[in-house]
Amino acid sequence: MAERQIPEGWSEVELNGIPQLQKLYKFKNFVEALAFTNKVGELAESFNHHPALTTEWGKVKVCWWTHTENGISQLDIDMARRCNEIQP
Repeated sequence: MAERQIPEGWSEVELNGIPQLQKLYKFKNFVEALAFTNKVGELAESFNHHPALTTEWGKVKVCWWTHTENGISQLDIDMARRCNEIQP
């Protein structure tokens, strides 16, 4: 991914042999974490491109990758950037 710019706060990780973009967002409580999760879900639906989301008290982990690419696509990078623009 040398020519691609990974958005601020995101890391490239490998899970089950598949490269993915991952970020952990932190919140004051579960209500804010859930609100963020729902906004990411709405974003995902609007692009028909869905991340793995783990919502816990005060935090949400978001992972983007493209199954057909078996890794990270430009759309995943764009979606990660859009996640950074979401306000809780």
